[in-house]
Amino acid sequence: MIRSQHAPTFLICAALLLVVGCGDAQSNADNTPACAPSCQNADLRRQDLTLANLGGANLAGANLAGANLDGANLAGANLAGADLQGARLHDSNLTDANLTGATLDGAELERANVTDAELTDAKLGSADLREADFTFADLSGANLDHADLSGADLTGATMSKESLSAALLTGTVMPDGTTHE
Repeated sequence: MIRSQHAPTFLICAALLLVVGCGDAQSNADNTPACAPSCQNADLRRQDLTLANLGGANLAGANLAGANLDGANLAGANLAGADLQGARLHDSNLTDANLTGATLDGAELERANVTDAELTDAKLGSADLREADFTFADLSGANLDHADLSGADLTGATMSKESLSAALLTGTVMPDGTTHE
């Protein structure tokens, strides 16, 4: 049941993103939807957005804590400053997404495509990033403490070693192309 204080925001964004939004819209040359709905600062906590097509959407500052975004298309989406703590993003597409300053502590991004994404100063502590593709992503200043990056691909990613304190790196392809044992 949707709480009354969240209902207006949720209903407006649900209409924009799921009904009117980008589900069947034509795509631009970069494969993002031709429409770009905005739900900036929206409260979408614990919502089921499985397989949603949110490519190019403006979700900057949105609260998506605990939301289910498994298989969602978030390519080119603006999630700067968004709260995705504990969110599920298994097999989701975050290619070219802006996650600058986003909070993803404890989020599950197993097998997510995060290629070329901007994650500067993002918080990914204790996140499940197993087998995620971070090829050429910008992780400058990102906090990956205690994250599970087992089998992840960081080829060409921009990051500092300090951001990997106590992270699990078994089988991780590092930015220089070497595989961590």
